[in-house]
Amino acid sequence: MSRDFQATARRVLAIEARAVEGLINTIDGAFSHACELLLACRGRVIVTGMGKSGHIANKIAATLASTGTPAFFVHPAEASHGDLGMITPDDVVVALSNSGETNEVLTIMPVIKRKATPLISLTGRPQSTLARQSDVHLHVAIDEEACPLNLAPTSSTTAALALGDALAVALLEARGFTAEDFALSHPGGSLGRRLLLTVDDVMHSGARLPAVRDTATIAEALLEMTEKGMGMTAITDDAGLLTGVFTDGDLRRMLDRALDVRTHGISEVMTAHPVVIEPGHLAAEALQIMEKKKINGLIVVDGERRPVGALNMHDLLRAGVV
Repeated sequence: MSRDFQATARRVLAIEARAVEGLINTIDGAFSHACELLLACRGRVIVTGMGKSGHIANKIAATLASTGTPAFFVHPAEASHGDLGMITPDDVVVALSNSGETNEVLTIMPVIKRKATPLISLTGRPQSTLARQSDVHLHVAIDEEACPLNLAPTSSTTAALALGDALAVALLEARGFTAEDFALSHPGGSLGRRLLLTVDDVMHSGARLPAVRDTATIAEALLEMTEKGMGMTAITDDAGLLTGVFTDGDLRRMLDRALDVRTHGISEVMTAHPVVIEPGHLAAEALQIMEKKKINGLIVVDGERRPVGALNMHDLLRAGVV
């Protein structure tokens, strides 16, 4: 039997898109009240739900936690067997149940109410037990599930997830949450590396810093470049201040001049007044400079223009900045 999988996919996506779009007109004062409760929370946001709603609740908790609202997921069945001890009066509970009658969720409601912990619920039935017991109810009703049997949670879970994202973003904006704040929660991600790593973290310093005096011969500079393996070396004067840099590119350009590397000085072929960067700058800034200037390395100098480090594109690649 021939099956049109593409038509099925389009039908499912259209149904779920309508479910999410339908939420727009349900946003009212209850949503604002929920945000105010969450912003005023002195403890943690506890998100709970059973089955498919539990998976959505877990994701909502993770999104809240990564965007400035401390949160975690508590399984309602486990909560009945000891995990309720994680919930305090300073917390806010967000409970998900499409029917609003999920036994495992309703079982823990009396304890939550006794602790006077504020309760926000997301259900598809405003008259359900869970909705009526909540301090704030957010209506997440849908016209139909994407499942042809209208049974498997599909549109309902998608709508709940979207409303959870709306809460998280509203709180993010209210807190003035920045990209730097996001990076602090994601140090292992590419954004975290770009926003947290500085040139100090990736540069070669101390004995690993390639540097020769401006009185050195070209041969001595080449030996330093080979030993340090960075494709460049800093050139300094008597006071230790940077006067130039010699790179692989300078070496290639020098070959046309047929100079004797053993007798000619490095100051004859170096690039004077090179582009530099100071410590404390983001590694991503170093990358921008290199890309703009079309160079592969930078010397890091202090306020007096004394070389304190060096880094190249390979260092940024290894650090995950590129």
